[in-house]
Amino acid sequence: MAKEEKKLMVVYGIDDKPPLIESVFLGFQHYLTMFGATIIIPIVIAGAIGMPEHETGILISTMFFVSGICTLLQTTWGNRLPIVQGGTFSFLPPFFAIVFSATLANAGWEMKIQYVQGAIIIGSFVEIIIGFSGAIGYIKKYLGPITIAPTIALIGLALYAIGFPWLVTDIWIGGLALLALIVYSQFLSRKYRLFMLFPVILAIFTAWIAAFIFGRVDMEALRVTLSSAPWIRIPYPGQWGMPHFKAAFAIGMLAGYLASIVESVGDYYACARLAGAPVPSGKRISRGIGFEGIGCLVAGLLGTGNGTTSYSENIGAIGITKVGSRWVVQIGAIVMLILGAFGKFGAFFTSLPTAIVGAMFCGLFGMIASVGLSNLQFVDLNNSRNLFIIGFAFFMGLSVPFWAKGGWIFADVGAGYPEGFLPPTVQMPINWEASMGLAGRTLAEIITTISATGMAVAAIIAGIMDNIIPGTRESRGLAYWEEMAED
Repeated sequence: MAKEEKKLMVVYGIDDKPPLIESVFLGFQHYLTMFGATIIIPIVIAGAIGMPEHETGILISTMFFVSGICTLLQTTWGNRLPIVQGGTFSFLPPFFAIVFSATLANAGWEMKIQYVQGAIIIGSFVEIIIGFSGAIGYIKKYLGPITIAPTIALIGLALYAIGFPWLVTDIWIGGLALLALIVYSQFLSRKYRLFMLFPVILAIFTAWIAAFIFGRVDMEALRVTLSSAPWIRIPYPGQWGMPHFKAAFAIGMLAGYLASIVESVGDYYACARLAGAPVPSGKRISRGIGFEGIGCLVAGLLGTGNGTTSYSENIGAIGITKVGSRWVVQIGAIVMLILGAFGKFGAFFTSLPTAIVGAMFCGLFGMIASVGLSNLQFVDLNNSRNLFIIGFAFFMGLSVPFWAKGGWIFADVGAGYPEGFLPPTVQMPINWEASMGLAGRTLAEIITTISATGMAVAAIIAGIMDNIIPGTRESRGLAYWEEMAED
């Protein structure tokens, strides 16, 4: 793709620097699009370990603070793509395996999060080695459009089960948010620059203001939340106590890392494509994964109870706004650092209605799914071999997680953000624990975690089949793919 053609895809390219004030608002927009997922993860973690409410606010602030640090590291020295780093749902299954284990059955919340921290820290070194050794870059040469398309598309489809269901928790506010997003991004953006650059943030504020006006926000709950939150508090290593290390827990956590790595590689491709950047090279991907490992080390030390990975939400925002500037995302990261240390501001954002978050998921993740499918333009879709692999990968990427997530149920969704999150209760086809003991239990946890991640299932199936079933490099899209790749 010619540089001129890429430039037409974006208002601001990856190396462009919009005016500072404009960049602050554009960066803040990225912060808002990832707010829903960022706040849900610490709420789920706090509820699972029984963390007191006043500590939960600190955990939420820590998540934002770490996100800012890791985004700056990634965009400055890592893959240097305009991609936000933050918490990941792929770490939740091994998290539950740790906190609900027999070892921690009667432990307090501090002990539970300390063991989780230890597992994340050990796993981070594994991801750092995988990244900086170049192993993931070597594997990348075997990942063509047929593998990447379903992987990216399933990133976008991953939250289909909570997008619209969350929207209809308040159909009027959620519907208004979705309608505003569509009108602002697809109609008014053609006439007015303001709506072209800020459709997401304008849609959120339109619906949020309406929620306040029509009494859809619990003002008493908001008052209590604000009064209990500190004004300024900077997260620090060991704030929950010193991490504890256990080999079995660390091995189980590696399943979350594996799913995160697979998802991140897909995110890199999606982000580069929407930002008008070249297809990520093996070196760029390796640096990105290496710095995600460093980010997980930071998260483990500061005690988010989670790791960090590339966020799909801001990739969707890039697709809608057509702003692919690295500078904008870095400004947004600085905003995250400031807000992560300003407790009152973060507490205020807990009043964002679930319906609005669901509406944003519908629009942004739908865009990511489309970006995944757009990679198939490089593939010969008249070839039955390609059609079989693509269709089979999509089907299994949806069907296998449906089995694996048999016990993944958000509790009390209708009351707002989930108050509970049940661990998988899937019945494994083989009783690994009975036949292999602790090693078998760990193997079962790894299999379950991978199976519950549609992107991982699709990537593994499509990647293997695309490389073992005979097919020409031209029909597979690899020839054109390699021409676009940078060195």
